[in-house]
Amino acid sequence: MSDSERRWTFLTNHARVLRAIAQGPDARLRAIAAACQITERTVQAIITDIEQAGYLRRQRVGRRNQYIVDLDQPLRHPAEAGLNARALVELAAGNGSQAPKTASASETVS
Repeated sequence: MSDSERRWTFLTNHARVLRAIAQGPDARLRAIAAACQITERTVQAIITDIEQAGYLRRQRVGRRNQYIVDLDQPLRHPAEAGLNARALVELAAGNGSQAPKTASASETVS
């Protein structure tokens, strides 16, 4: 992909991370970063953002964090009124990708 093709994308990194967590509830931070083609530090910051916005809940399991995804949470922008996170994840998953299996998915990250 050339530099001019990388200037913008239809999906934000936040959408990619949410999709990755919903699709791979047992994925590690490193795997999410690799799937989204961003750094682990960026993934960690995005997880903090979406947790504070109410799309994730954090649970401590031993030495690791577990996240519960709320796919029924409404999207934030007024232009997406009436849509929830599930619609975004399903759209982002596209054909041939695994859609979320449940209304809530757990994610273990370290």
